[in-house]
Amino acid sequence: MQELIAIMPMLNSVRAFFELGGDVLLLIAMLSLLMWALIFERLIYLWRAHPRVVHNTLQAWEARGERSSWHAHRIRERLISLVAQGLERNLSLIKTCVALCPLLGLLGTVTGMVEVFEVMAISGSGNPRSMAAGVSKATVPTMAGMVAALSGLAMSAYLQKKAGRERKLIGEHMTMDH
Repeated sequence: MQELIAIMPMLNSVRAFFELGGDVLLLIAMLSLLMWALIFERLIYLWRAHPRVVHNTLQAWEARGERSSWHAHRIRERLISLVAQGLERNLSLIKTCVALCPLLGLLGTVTGMVEVFEVMAISGSGNPRSMAAGVSKATVPTMAGMVAALSGLAMSAYLQKKAGRERKLIGEHMTMDH
């Protein structure tokens, strides 16, 4: 029970933040969760499954008796390509999520500004107090979208670089007989 009492102020803060930013903030949060789930899936793949894939691929290549013909070159390329496909899975989806985050933030800006203009039209003046809610709905989603995009961009770049490096390494380890 004490844990619940300790968590309540944090939950109230999160709820207030979502109310301040409007409905678009919920979309940004869901997109961010999807993006980070994909990022964690890729990290787990790199740490757990990828070493096994590399080991099995190198074992299959070394088991070949002949490694210098045209056919051997094509088989080597296919094996490298299969490893690369595993490495690059979901990277384009992560990049798409990164690109969508600021766009959703911009959508929040537009909807917040529409709210400001509605208040101005109804009240007939530029009363700052009446416009404050719309201005916060215009700025909070923009900030949230940018923060989500920046965090995802850093991880996306890391994963892309790691995939390229691993693809190059597997190619270097699969030696050709001359």
